[in-house]
Amino acid sequence: MKKLIIFLLAIITVVSLAACSSDTSGKGEKTKVVKIGVTGTDGEVWPLIQKKAKAEGIEIELVEFSDYTLPNQALADGDIDINSFQHIAFLSQFNKENNVDLLPIGPTIIAPMGIYSEKIKDINEIEEGARIAIPDDPSNQARALKLLESAGLIKLSADFGLFGDPSKIVENPKNLDIFPIVAQQTPRVLPDVTASVINNGVAGQAGFDPVKDPIFLEDGTSENAIPYVNIFAARAEDKDNETFQRIVELYHEEDVEKAVEIDTNGGSIVIDITKEELLKIFEGL
Repeated sequence: MKKLIIFLLAIITVVSLAACSSDTSGKGEKTKVVKIGVTGTDGEVWPLIQKKAKAEGIEIELVEFSDYTLPNQALADGDIDINSFQHIAFLSQFNKENNVDLLPIGPTIIAPMGIYSEKIKDINEIEEGARIAIPDDPSNQARALKLLESAGLIKLSADFGLFGDPSKIVENPKNLDIFPIVAQQTPRVLPDVTASVINNGVAGQAGFDPVKDPIFLEDGTSENAIPYVNIFAARAEDKDNETFQRIVELYHEEDVEKAVEIDTNGGSIVIDITKEELLKIFEGL
């Protein structure tokens, strides 16, 4: 009997310790752990969101990825709970190519794409036969080509759509050598090209000022930019998860929005539209 009592007391102790380890600030509430896939953790935004979430019993664990193709696969596989690194068009293309059902559950920012150069100071200085690097993933490749078109360098076919590629260039008066490479490599090739089209986030990670440094910048307020609203994404079965929705809400609190402005040097525009509006845009792609 004595051994049985000792055994039961040991079990009670383990359970009690487990309960204490999941308690939040002595309030008797269990901490909810949420793994969020990201492609960069520098700056003040994520630490601020983590702090605010922790006060509400939500522990955010950031899982950093070095390649754009990995966070969605990790989400589909259940290795993370949500991710925050991509725009709507990118997610749409990933779903189609991989036959998965990931959905946008809340907006973050629009981060205008820019054309950068170490050799020239103005887009009009681009000469005959210049080499131009662009990202190679389908959605950002198409976005980069549209940016080159808006800069007056090329003309695209009427059926270009959201995922067109260089084969859809119908006019290239300067015979530009436009070649796709991995998005993260676009800043690194600048010494070897006339110009490179670089995603806002990648440019920031490379030390560029996304407002001052581009020789040409996308208009983030135009209707054409809507497919490029950055988002939180989740598996379809989690689209109404209250904890995930609360994290989306925290992102849009005033102090976090100010941190976004500071972290991006004013280069990103925080977008506040509803989940329903996002899903409508997403379904229309």
